[in-house]
Amino acid sequence: MNYSDLSALLFPHITKTPQDYFKQYPPRALPEGAKVTRFAPSPTGFLHIGGLFAALISERMAHQSGGVFMLRIEDTDKKREVQDGVSGIIEGLYAFGIIPDEGFVAQDKQVGAYGTYLQSERAEIYQAFAKDLVNKGLAYPCFCSEQEIASIRQQQELNKELPGYYGEYAHCRNLSFEEIEQNIKQGKPYVLRLKSPGSADKRISFKDGIRGTIEMPENIVDVVLLKTDGIPTYHFAHAVDDTLMRTTHVIRGDEWISSVPIHLQLFACMGLKPPKYAHIAPIMKEENGGKRKISKRKDPEASVTYYSEQGYPKQGVIEYLLNLANSNFEDFRRQNPKASWQDFKLQMNKMSVSGCLFDLVKLHDICKNVIASWTAEQVCDAAMEWAKTYDPELYALMHKDPAYATTLFSFDRNPDKPRKDIGKWSEVRDTFSYMFTPLFKPVYELPEQISRDDMKRIAERYAQMFVPGQDKNLWFDTVKDLAQEMGFAREVKQYKKDPDAYKGHVGDISSVIRVAVTGRMKSPDLHGILNALGKDEVVRRIHQFTEEI
Repeated sequence: MNYSDLSALLFPHITKTPQDYFKQYPPRALPEGAKVTRFAPSPTGFLHIGGLFAALISERMAHQSGGVFMLRIEDTDKKREVQDGVSGIIEGLYAFGIIPDEGFVAQDKQVGAYGTYLQSERAEIYQAFAKDLVNKGLAYPCFCSEQEIASIRQQQELNKELPGYYGEYAHCRNLSFEEIEQNIKQGKPYVLRLKSPGSADKRISFKDGIRGTIEMPENIVDVVLLKTDGIPTYHFAHAVDDTLMRTTHVIRGDEWISSVPIHLQLFACMGLKPPKYAHIAPIMKEENGGKRKISKRKDPEASVTYYSEQGYPKQGVIEYLLNLANSNFEDFRRQNPKASWQDFKLQMNKMSVSGCLFDLVKLHDICKNVIASWTAEQVCDAAMEWAKTYDPELYALMHKDPAYATTLFSFDRNPDKPRKDIGKWSEVRDTFSYMFTPLFKPVYELPEQISRDDMKRIAERYAQMFVPGQDKNLWFDTVKDLAQEMGFAREVKQYKKDPDAYKGHVGDISSVIRVAVTGRMKSPDLHGILNALGKDEVVRRIHQFTEEI
Protein backbone atom coordinates (compact mmCIF):
# COMPACT_ATOMS: atom_id res chain seq x y z
CA MET A 1 0.00 0.00 0.00
CA ASN A 2 1.14 3.54 -0.72
CA TYR A 3 0.83 5.11 2.71
CA SER A 4 1.13 8.67 1.43
CA ASP A 5 -1.98 8.05 -0.70
CA LEU A 6 -3.78 6.71 2.38
CA SER A 7 -2.80 9.70 4.52
CA ALA A 8 -4.00 12.06 1.77
CA LEU A 9 -7.30 10.16 1.59
CA LEU A 10 -7.84 10.30 5.36
CA PHE A 11 -6.56 13.85 5.97
CA PRO A 12 -7.02 15.91 2.78
CA HIS A 13 -7.48 19.11 4.81
CA ILE A 14 -4.27 18.75 6.86
CA THR A 15 -1.38 20.64 5.25
CA LYS A 16 0.94 21.13 8.23
CA THR A 17 3.41 18.53 9.45
CA PRO A 18 4.75 17.83 12.96
CA GLN A 19 7.87 19.78 11.99
CA ASP A 20 5.76 22.87 11.41
CA TYR A 21 4.43 22.61 14.96
CA PHE A 22 7.90 22.04 16.41
CA LYS A 23 8.86 25.39 14.89
CA GLN A 24 5.70 27.02 16.27
CA TYR A 25 6.37 25.62 19.77
CA PRO A 26 10.17 25.75 20.20
CA PRO A 27 12.12 24.48 23.23
CA ARG A 28 11.67 26.66 26.31
CA ALA A 29 14.44 28.95 27.46
CA LEU A 30 14.68 27.71 31.05
CA PRO A 31 17.60 27.13 33.43
CA GLU A 32 19.10 23.67 33.56
CA GLY A 33 17.12 21.35 35.81
CA ALA A 34 13.92 23.40 35.54
CA LYS A 35 10.83 21.22 35.38
CA VAL A 36 7.81 21.89 33.18
CA THR A 37 4.71 20.26 34.66
CA ARG A 38 1.02 20.38 34.01
CA PHE A 39 -2.28 19.69 35.70
CA ALA A 40 -4.57 18.39 32.97
CA PRO A 41 -8.04 17.56 34.34
CA SER A 42 -11.20 16.78 32.43
CA PRO A 43 -14.20 19.07 33.11
CA THR A 44 -16.41 16.09 33.91
CA GLY A 45 -17.23 16.94 37.54
CA PHE A 46 -16.05 18.83 40.59
CA LEU A 47 -12.38 19.21 41.46
CA HIS A 48 -11.47 16.23 43.65
CA ILE A 49 -9.16 16.55 46.67
CA GLY A 50 -6.92 14.03 44.89
CA GLY A 51 -6.80 16.40 41.91
CA LEU A 52 -5.82 19.28 44.18
CA PHE A 53 -3.12 17.04 45.66
CA ALA A 54 -1.74 16.18 42.20
CA ALA A 55 -1.87 19.83 41.14
CA LEU A 56 0.03 20.87 44.27
CA ILE A 57 2.77 18.29 43.64
CA SER A 58 3.06 19.43 40.00
CA GLU A 59 3.13 23.10 41.01
CA ARG A 60 5.81 22.50 43.65
CA MET A 61 8.00 20.46 41.31
CA ALA A 62 7.86 23.23 38.71
CA HIS A 63 8.26 26.27 40.90
CA GLN A 64 10.90 24.98 43.29
CA SER A 65 13.06 24.14 40.24
CA GLY A 66 12.54 27.49 38.50
CA GLY A 67 10.26 25.91 35.90
CA VAL A 68 6.73 26.30 34.57
CA PHE A 69 3.39 24.95 35.81
CA MET A 70 0.51 24.74 33.29
CA LEU A 71 -3.24 24.19 33.57
CA ARG A 72 -4.44 22.33 30.48
CA ILE A 73 -8.05 21.28 30.05
CA GLU A 74 -8.58 17.86 28.48
CA ASP A 75 -12.13 18.21 27.22
CA THR A 76 -12.19 15.39 24.67
CA ASP A 77 -14.87 13.43 26.55
CA LYS A 78 -17.83 15.60 25.58
CA LYS A 79 -20.41 13.06 26.76
CA ARG A 80 -19.32 13.36 30.40
CA GLU A 81 -18.50 17.07 30.42
CA VAL A 82 -20.49 19.13 32.93
CA GLN A 83 -21.58 22.75 32.79
CA ASP A 84 -19.10 25.14 34.44
CA GLY A 85 -16.66 22.26 34.78
CA VAL A 86 -13.73 24.42 33.64
CA SER A 87 -14.52 27.33 35.95
CA GLY A 88 -14.99 24.90 38.85
CA ILE A 89 -11.47 23.53 38.31
CA ILE A 90 -9.92 26.99 38.01
CA GLU A 91 -11.75 28.36 41.06
CA GLY A 92 -10.81 25.26 43.07
CA LEU A 93 -7.11 25.73 42.35
CA TYR A 94 -7.13 29.49 42.93
CA ALA A 95 -9.07 29.08 46.20
CA PHE A 96 -6.08 27.22 47.60
CA GLY A 97 -3.34 29.36 46.10
CA ILE A 98 -2.26 27.01 43.32
CA ILE A 99 -1.73 29.46 40.47
CA PRO A 100 -0.66 28.24 37.00
CA ASP A 101 1.93 30.17 34.99
CA GLU A 102 0.32 29.12 31.71
CA GLY A 103 -2.95 27.79 30.45
CA PHE A 104 -6.36 28.61 31.84
CA VAL A 105 -6.53 31.45 34.34
CA ALA A 106 -10.30 31.99 33.91
CA GLN A 107 -13.20 30.22 32.19
CA ASP A 108 -12.57 32.14 28.97
CA LYS A 109 -8.97 33.30 29.42
CA GLN A 110 -5.72 31.55 28.59
CA VAL A 111 -2.16 32.81 28.89
CA GLY A 112 1.08 31.43 27.49
CA ALA A 113 2.85 30.87 24.18
CA TYR A 114 2.24 27.10 23.98
CA GLY A 115 -1.56 27.11 23.66
CA THR A 116 -4.27 26.71 22.98
CA TYR A 117 -4.52 24.79 26.27
CA LEU A 118 -7.96 23.37 25.45
CA GLN A 119 -7.73 20.02 23.69
CA SER A 120 -10.93 20.41 21.69
CA GLU A 121 -9.34 23.44 19.99
CA ARG A 122 -6.23 21.48 18.96
CA ALA A 123 -7.86 19.00 16.54
CA GLU A 124 -5.74 19.98 13.53
CA ILE A 125 -2.53 19.57 15.53
CA TYR A 126 -3.42 16.01 16.54
CA GLN A 127 -4.50 15.19 13.01
CA ALA A 128 -1.15 16.41 11.63
CA PHE A 129 0.66 13.96 13.90
CA ALA A 130 -1.88 11.24 13.05
CA LYS A 131 -1.36 11.85 9.33
CA ASP A 132 2.37 11.48 9.86
CA LEU A 133 1.83 8.12 11.55
CA VAL A 134 -0.30 6.95 8.62
CA ASN A 135 2.49 8.10 6.29
CA LYS A 136 4.89 5.86 8.20
CA GLY A 137 2.54 2.87 8.03
CA LEU A 138 2.00 3.02 11.79
CA ALA A 139 -1.71 3.96 11.87
CA TYR A 140 -4.81 2.82 9.98
CA PRO A 141 -8.59 3.41 9.86
CA CYS A 142 -10.82 0.91 11.66
CA PHE A 143 -14.45 0.61 10.54
CA CYS A 144 -15.56 -1.98 13.12
CA SER A 145 -18.88 -1.14 14.76
CA GLU A 146 -19.48 -1.08 18.51
CA GLN A 147 -21.28 -4.43 18.17
CA GLU A 148 -18.27 -5.98 16.41
CA ILE A 149 -15.90 -4.65 19.10
CA ALA A 150 -18.21 -6.08 21.80
CA SER A 151 -18.23 -9.45 20.01
CA ILE A 152 -14.42 -9.47 19.93
CA ARG A 153 -14.32 -8.72 23.66
CA GLN A 154 -16.76 -11.56 24.41
CA GLN A 155 -14.66 -14.01 22.42
CA GLN A 156 -11.51 -12.94 24.23
CA GLU A 157 -13.21 -13.37 27.60
CA LEU A 158 -14.29 -16.89 26.62
CA ASN A 159 -10.74 -17.70 25.53
CA LYS A 160 -9.30 -15.98 28.62
CA GLU A 161 -7.13 -13.82 26.41
CA LEU A 162 -5.86 -10.27 26.75
CA PRO A 163 -8.77 -7.95 25.86
CA GLY A 164 -8.24 -5.50 23.03
CA TYR A 165 -7.93 -4.99 19.30
CA TYR A 166 -4.78 -6.81 18.15
CA GLY A 167 -3.44 -9.77 16.14
CA GLU A 168 -6.14 -11.93 14.64
CA TYR A 169 -8.80 -9.74 16.28
CA ALA A 170 -7.61 -6.61 14.42
CA HIS A 171 -9.98 -7.12 11.50
CA CYS A 172 -9.25 -3.80 9.78
CA ARG A 173 -5.48 -3.84 10.15
CA ASN A 174 -4.75 -5.23 6.71
CA LEU A 175 -7.51 -3.68 4.63
CA SER A 176 -6.41 -2.69 1.14
CA PHE A 177 -6.43 0.91 -0.02
CA GLU A 178 -9.39 0.10 -2.28
CA GLU A 179 -11.40 -1.37 0.62
CA ILE A 180 -10.67 1.66 2.78
CA GLU A 181 -11.59 4.05 -0.01
CA GLN A 182 -14.84 2.19 -0.69
CA ASN A 183 -15.83 2.27 3.02
CA ILE A 184 -15.18 6.01 3.19
CA LYS A 185 -17.22 6.63 0.02
CA GLN A 186 -20.08 4.70 1.63
CA GLY A 187 -19.91 7.02 4.64
CA LYS A 188 -18.88 4.36 7.13
CA PRO A 189 -17.66 5.92 10.39
CA TYR A 190 -14.17 4.97 11.47
CA VAL A 191 -11.58 5.52 14.16
CA LEU A 192 -7.85 5.76 13.57
CA ARG A 193 -5.79 3.10 15.33
CA LEU A 194 -2.10 2.72 16.07
CA LYS A 195 -0.54 -0.24 14.27
CA SER A 196 1.27 -1.44 17.36
CA PRO A 197 4.79 -2.79 16.75
CA GLY A 198 4.67 -4.45 20.19
CA SER A 199 5.38 -8.09 20.90
CA ALA A 200 3.70 -10.25 23.55
CA ASP A 201 7.05 -11.73 24.64
CA LYS A 202 8.76 -8.39 25.28
CA ARG A 203 8.76 -6.17 28.36
CA ILE A 204 9.46 -2.50 28.93
CA SER A 205 10.83 -0.74 31.99
CA PHE A 206 10.79 2.88 33.07
CA LYS A 207 11.86 4.85 36.12
CA ASP A 208 8.94 6.31 38.02
CA GLY A 209 9.73 9.46 40.02
CA ILE A 210 7.85 8.12 43.06
CA ARG A 211 8.02 4.32 42.74
CA GLY A 212 11.41 3.74 41.19
CA THR A 213 11.90 1.27 38.32
CA ILE A 214 8.76 -0.42 37.03
CA GLU A 215 8.76 -3.28 34.51
CA MET A 216 5.68 -4.18 32.46
CA PRO A 217 4.66 -6.14 29.33
CA GLU A 218 5.02 -4.24 26.08
CA ASN A 219 1.81 -2.94 24.52
CA ILE A 220 0.45 -5.07 21.66
CA VAL A 221 -3.00 -3.49 21.34
CA ASP A 222 -3.86 -1.29 18.37
CA VAL A 223 -5.20 1.50 20.53
CA VAL A 224 -7.49 4.21 19.18
CA LEU A 225 -5.70 7.45 18.36
CA LEU A 226 -8.57 9.50 16.90
CA LYS A 227 -12.25 8.89 17.57
CA THR A 228 -14.87 9.02 14.84
CA ASP A 229 -15.21 12.80 15.25
CA GLY A 230 -11.47 13.32 14.70
CA ILE A 231 -10.89 14.17 18.37
CA PRO A 232 -8.03 12.24 20.04
CA THR A 233 -8.10 9.81 22.92
CA TYR A 234 -6.24 10.75 26.09
CA HIS A 235 -3.32 8.52 25.11
CA PHE A 236 -2.62 10.25 21.81
CA ALA A 237 -3.41 13.78 22.97
CA HIS A 238 -1.08 13.37 25.95
CA ALA A 239 1.85 12.38 23.72
CA VAL A 240 1.30 15.26 21.30
CA ASP A 241 0.48 17.98 23.85
CA ASP A 242 3.24 17.17 26.33
CA THR A 243 5.74 17.09 23.47
CA LEU A 244 4.73 20.43 21.99
CA MET A 245 4.24 22.12 25.35
CA ARG A 246 7.71 20.84 26.33
CA THR A 247 6.46 19.08 29.46
CA THR A 248 9.38 17.45 31.27
CA HIS A 249 7.52 15.64 34.06
CA VAL A 250 4.03 14.12 33.98
CA ILE A 251 2.73 13.75 37.54
CA ARG A 252 -0.62 11.94 37.74
CA GLY A 253 -2.63 9.33 39.62
CA ASP A 254 -1.42 5.74 39.78
CA GLU A 255 -4.43 4.54 37.81
CA TRP A 256 -2.41 5.61 34.75
CA ILE A 257 0.51 3.24 35.40
CA SER A 258 -1.13 0.54 33.26
CA SER A 259 -1.17 2.98 30.32
CA VAL A 260 2.55 3.76 30.40
CA PRO A 261 3.46 0.99 27.88
CA ILE A 262 0.98 2.54 25.43
CA HIS A 263 2.36 6.01 25.99
CA LEU A 264 6.00 5.04 25.66
CA GLN A 265 5.15 3.15 22.47
CA LEU A 266 3.38 6.19 21.05
CA PHE A 267 6.36 8.43 21.74
CA ALA A 268 8.67 5.86 20.11
CA CYS A 269 6.44 5.50 17.01
CA MET A 270 6.40 9.28 16.57
CA GLY A 271 10.14 9.55 17.16
CA LEU A 272 9.63 11.73 20.23
CA LYS A 273 11.34 11.83 23.62
CA PRO A 274 8.90 10.92 26.40
CA PRO A 275 8.63 12.97 29.60
CA LYS A 276 9.53 11.53 32.98
CA TYR A 277 6.60 9.95 34.83
CA ALA A 278 5.63 10.03 38.49
CA HIS A 279 2.48 8.25 39.65
CA ILE A 280 0.81 9.39 42.87
CA ALA A 281 -0.83 6.89 45.20
CA PRO A 282 -4.52 7.64 45.89
CA ILE A 283 -5.78 9.47 48.96
CA MET A 284 -7.41 6.90 51.22
CA LYS A 285 -10.05 6.89 53.94
CA GLU A 286 -10.42 4.57 56.92
CA GLU A 287 -13.64 2.55 56.98
CA ASN A 288 -14.70 -0.49 59.03
CA GLY A 289 -11.12 -1.25 60.01
CA GLY A 290 -9.90 -1.10 56.42
CA LYS A 291 -8.92 1.53 53.87
CA ARG A 292 -10.56 2.67 50.64
CA LYS A 293 -10.17 5.49 48.17
CA ILE A 294 -12.00 8.70 48.99
CA SER A 295 -15.13 8.51 46.87
CA LYS A 296 -16.85 11.27 44.91
CA ARG A 297 -20.20 9.62 45.60
CA LYS A 298 -19.80 8.69 49.27
CA ASP A 299 -17.61 11.37 50.83
CA PRO A 300 -18.42 15.10 50.94
CA GLU A 301 -14.75 15.80 51.71
CA ALA A 302 -13.82 14.40 48.27
CA SER A 303 -14.75 17.75 46.70
CA VAL A 304 -12.50 20.75 47.25
CA THR A 305 -15.63 22.91 47.57
CA TYR A 306 -16.22 21.15 50.92
CA TYR A 307 -13.11 22.83 52.36
CA SER A 308 -14.17 26.24 51.09
CA GLU A 309 -17.69 25.82 52.43
CA GLN A 310 -16.45 24.65 55.84
CA GLY A 311 -13.97 27.51 55.90
CA TYR A 312 -10.70 25.66 56.32
CA PRO A 313 -7.96 28.24 55.72
CA LYS A 314 -6.29 27.54 52.39
CA GLN A 315 -2.83 27.57 53.96
CA GLY A 316 -3.93 24.86 56.41
CA VAL A 317 -5.28 22.64 53.62
CA ILE A 318 -2.09 23.07 51.59
CA GLU A 319 0.11 22.36 54.62
CA TYR A 320 -1.90 19.23 55.38
CA LEU A 321 -1.50 18.01 51.78
CA LEU A 322 2.24 18.71 51.94
CA ASN A 323 2.34 16.66 55.14
CA LEU A 324 0.63 13.81 53.26
CA ALA A 325 3.14 14.15 50.43
CA ASN A 326 6.27 14.28 52.61
CA SER A 327 5.98 13.36 56.29
CA ASN A 328 9.05 15.47 57.09
CA PHE A 329 7.01 18.61 56.38
CA GLU A 330 5.92 18.45 60.02
CA ASP A 331 9.57 18.72 61.13
CA PHE A 332 10.09 21.61 58.71
CA ARG A 333 7.14 23.50 60.16
CA ARG A 334 8.27 22.86 63.72
CA GLN A 335 11.77 24.14 62.95
CA ASN A 336 10.54 27.03 60.78
CA PRO A 337 7.29 28.25 62.37
CA LYS A 338 7.21 31.51 60.43
CA ALA A 339 8.44 30.25 57.05
CA SER A 340 6.18 30.05 54.01
CA TRP A 341 5.05 26.57 53.00
CA GLN A 342 6.64 27.40 49.65
CA ASP A 343 10.07 27.29 51.34
CA PHE A 344 9.69 23.55 51.94
CA LYS A 345 11.61 21.42 49.43
CA LEU A 346 9.20 18.70 48.33
CA GLN A 347 10.78 15.39 47.26
CA MET A 348 8.80 12.97 45.09
CA ASN A 349 10.92 9.98 46.08
CA LYS A 350 9.74 10.47 49.67
CA MET A 351 6.07 10.12 48.75
CA SER A 352 4.02 7.11 49.81
CA VAL A 353 3.53 4.35 47.24
CA SER A 354 0.66 2.69 49.14
CA GLY A 355 -1.75 5.60 49.55
CA CYS A 356 -2.06 8.44 52.05
CA LEU A 357 -4.69 8.14 54.79
CA PHE A 358 -6.80 11.30 54.90
CA ASP A 359 -7.62 12.42 58.44
CA LEU A 360 -9.99 15.34 58.98
CA VAL A 361 -8.99 15.52 62.66
CA LYS A 362 -5.35 16.02 61.69
CA LEU A 363 -6.36 18.60 59.08
CA HIS A 364 -8.35 20.46 61.75
CA ASP A 365 -5.37 20.49 64.12
CA ILE A 366 -3.05 21.84 61.42
CA CYS A 367 -5.57 24.55 60.56
CA LYS A 368 -5.80 25.50 64.26
CA ASN A 369 -2.02 25.94 64.33
CA VAL A 370 -2.10 28.03 61.16
CA ILE A 371 -4.83 30.34 62.45
CA ALA A 372 -3.10 30.62 65.85
CA SER A 373 -0.01 32.00 64.11
CA TRP A 374 -1.93 34.90 62.50
CA THR A 375 -2.62 38.35 63.87
CA ALA A 376 -6.10 39.25 65.07
CA GLU A 377 -6.50 41.44 61.98
CA GLN A 378 -5.60 38.59 59.63
CA VAL A 379 -7.98 36.20 61.37
CA CYS A 380 -10.82 38.73 61.33
CA ASP A 381 -10.32 39.56 57.64
CA ALA A 382 -10.27 35.89 56.63
CA ALA A 383 -13.31 35.04 58.77
CA MET A 384 -15.28 37.95 57.32
CA GLU A 385 -14.29 37.02 53.77
CA TRP A 386 -15.63 33.50 54.34
CA ALA A 387 -18.79 34.71 56.12
CA LYS A 388 -19.57 37.09 53.25
CA THR A 389 -20.36 34.05 51.09
CA TYR A 390 -21.35 31.33 53.55
CA ASP A 391 -22.83 33.08 56.63
CA PRO A 392 -24.40 36.44 55.66
CA GLU A 393 -25.84 37.06 59.15
CA LEU A 394 -22.44 36.67 60.80
CA TYR A 395 -20.85 38.80 58.09
CA ALA A 396 -23.35 41.62 58.68
CA LEU A 397 -22.63 41.59 62.43
CA MET A 398 -18.86 41.62 61.91
CA HIS A 399 -18.95 44.15 59.09
CA LYS A 400 -21.08 46.51 61.16
CA ASP A 401 -18.16 47.10 63.54
CA PRO A 402 -14.87 45.63 62.17
CA ALA A 403 -12.87 47.04 65.09
CA TYR A 404 -15.12 45.22 67.57
CA ALA A 405 -14.90 42.03 65.48
CA THR A 406 -11.10 42.25 65.46
CA THR A 407 -11.12 42.61 69.24
CA LEU A 408 -12.76 39.18 69.57
CA PHE A 409 -9.81 37.51 67.90
CA SER A 410 -7.27 39.46 69.94
CA PHE A 411 -8.18 37.77 73.24
CA ASP A 412 -5.28 35.57 74.45
CA ARG A 413 -3.46 35.95 71.13
CA ASN A 414 0.03 36.06 72.54
CA PRO A 415 2.96 34.65 70.54
CA ASP A 416 4.29 32.35 73.27
CA LYS A 417 1.11 30.38 73.84
CA PRO A 418 -1.60 31.45 71.37
CA ARG A 419 -5.07 30.09 71.78
CA LYS A 420 -6.20 27.42 69.34
CA ASP A 421 -9.98 27.40 69.48
CA ILE A 422 -10.71 27.81 65.75
CA GLY A 423 -9.77 25.37 63.00
CA LYS A 424 -12.17 26.63 60.34
CA TRP A 425 -14.24 29.74 59.77
CA SER A 426 -17.55 27.90 60.14
CA GLU A 427 -16.66 27.56 63.85
CA VAL A 428 -16.53 31.32 64.39
CA ARG A 429 -20.30 31.68 64.80
CA ASP A 430 -20.53 29.11 67.59
CA THR A 431 -17.21 30.04 69.19
CA PHE A 432 -18.09 33.74 69.46
CA SER A 433 -21.88 33.74 69.43
CA TYR A 434 -21.86 35.18 72.96
CA MET A 435 -20.06 38.29 71.70
CA PHE A 436 -22.97 39.23 69.43
CA THR A 437 -26.24 40.04 71.17
CA PRO A 438 -28.47 38.78 68.28
CA LEU A 439 -26.67 35.40 68.42
CA PHE A 440 -26.56 35.09 72.22
CA LYS A 441 -29.06 32.36 73.16
CA PRO A 442 -27.47 30.80 76.24
CA VAL A 443 -28.00 27.33 77.60
CA TYR A 444 -26.06 27.88 80.81
CA GLU A 445 -23.29 25.49 81.87
CA LEU A 446 -23.46 25.81 85.66
CA PRO A 447 -20.59 25.12 88.06
CA GLU A 448 -21.66 22.14 90.20
CA GLN A 449 -19.72 23.18 93.31
CA ILE A 450 -21.69 26.41 93.84
CA SER A 451 -25.33 26.63 94.93
CA ARG A 452 -27.78 28.47 92.70
CA ASP A 453 -28.53 30.97 95.45
CA ASP A 454 -24.84 31.80 95.73
CA MET A 455 -24.55 32.08 91.94
CA LYS A 456 -27.42 34.58 91.85
CA ARG A 457 -25.96 36.61 94.72
CA ILE A 458 -22.49 36.66 93.13
CA ALA A 459 -23.87 37.70 89.73
CA GLU A 460 -26.15 40.42 91.10
CA ARG A 461 -23.41 41.87 93.27
CA TYR A 462 -20.93 41.85 90.39
CA ALA A 463 -23.40 43.77 88.23
CA GLN A 464 -23.18 46.56 90.84
CA MET A 465 -19.38 46.43 91.08
CA PHE A 466 -18.41 46.13 87.39
CA VAL A 467 -16.46 49.11 86.04
CA PRO A 468 -15.54 48.88 82.32
CA GLY A 469 -12.05 49.86 81.23
CA GLN A 470 -10.29 48.88 84.44
CA ASP A 471 -6.69 47.72 84.29
CA LYS A 472 -6.60 43.91 84.39
CA ASN A 473 -4.91 43.76 87.80
CA LEU A 474 -7.35 46.25 89.28
CA TRP A 475 -10.24 44.33 87.75
CA PHE A 476 -9.05 41.06 89.30
CA ASP A 477 -8.65 42.78 92.67
CA THR A 478 -12.36 43.64 92.41
CA VAL A 479 -13.17 39.98 91.75
CA LYS A 480 -11.07 39.00 94.79
CA ASP A 481 -12.96 41.54 96.90
CA LEU A 482 -16.23 40.00 95.74
CA ALA A 483 -14.93 36.53 96.62
CA GLN A 484 -14.10 37.65 100.14
CA GLU A 485 -17.47 39.36 100.52
CA MET A 486 -19.29 36.18 99.48
CA GLY A 487 -17.34 33.84 101.76
CA PHE A 488 -14.91 32.56 99.14
CA ALA A 489 -11.09 32.61 99.41
CA ARG A 490 -9.30 35.52 97.69
CA GLU A 491 -6.57 33.13 96.50
CA VAL A 492 -6.67 29.54 95.29
CA LYS A 493 -3.70 28.69 97.52
CA GLN A 494 -5.58 30.09 100.51
CA TYR A 495 -8.55 27.82 99.76
CA LYS A 496 -6.39 24.71 99.27
CA LYS A 497 -4.69 25.35 102.61
CA ASP A 498 -8.01 25.33 104.51
CA PRO A 499 -10.93 24.32 102.22
CA ASP A 500 -13.39 23.93 105.07
CA ALA A 501 -13.09 27.62 105.92
CA TYR A 502 -14.52 28.79 102.56
CA LYS A 503 -17.34 28.12 100.13
CA GLY A 504 -14.79 28.09 97.31
CA HIS A 505 -12.14 30.38 95.85
CA VAL A 506 -11.76 33.36 93.55
CA GLY A 507 -11.70 31.06 90.49
CA ASP A 508 -15.26 30.02 91.31
CA ILE A 509 -16.33 33.67 91.36
CA SER A 510 -14.79 34.15 87.90
CA SER A 511 -16.62 31.03 86.69
CA VAL A 512 -19.99 32.44 87.78
CA ILE A 513 -19.31 35.77 86.07
CA ARG A 514 -18.13 33.95 82.92
CA VAL A 515 -21.22 31.72 82.77
CA ALA A 516 -23.55 34.65 83.41
CA VAL A 517 -22.02 36.70 80.59
CA THR A 518 -21.09 34.01 78.01
CA GLY A 519 -23.28 31.04 78.98
CA ARG A 520 -20.12 28.89 79.09
CA MET A 521 -17.65 27.54 81.61
CA LYS A 522 -14.74 28.15 79.22
CA SER A 523 -13.89 31.24 77.23
CA PRO A 524 -10.88 33.35 76.34
CA ASP A 525 -9.79 36.30 78.50
CA LEU A 526 -12.83 37.20 80.68
CA HIS A 527 -11.50 40.68 81.40
CA GLY A 528 -11.33 41.40 77.65
CA ILE A 529 -14.80 40.00 77.01
CA LEU A 530 -16.40 42.15 79.72
CA ASN A 531 -14.74 45.32 78.43
CA ALA A 532 -15.70 44.54 74.83
CA LEU A 533 -19.37 43.95 75.72
CA GLY A 534 -19.63 47.09 77.85
CA LYS A 535 -21.54 47.95 81.03
CA ASP A 536 -25.10 47.89 79.71
CA GLU A 537 -24.79 44.52 77.94
CA VAL A 538 -22.96 42.89 80.88
CA VAL A 539 -25.62 44.05 83.35
CA ARG A 540 -28.44 42.97 81.01
CA ARG A 541 -26.95 39.49 80.67
CA ILE A 542 -26.43 39.12 84.40
CA HIS A 543 -30.10 39.98 85.03
CA GLN A 544 -31.07 37.43 82.35
CA PHE A 545 -28.88 34.85 84.04
CA THR A 546 -30.35 35.36 87.52
CA GLU A 547 -33.88 35.10 86.11
CA GLU A 548 -33.29 31.92 84.09
CA ILE A 549 -31.23 29.65 86.36
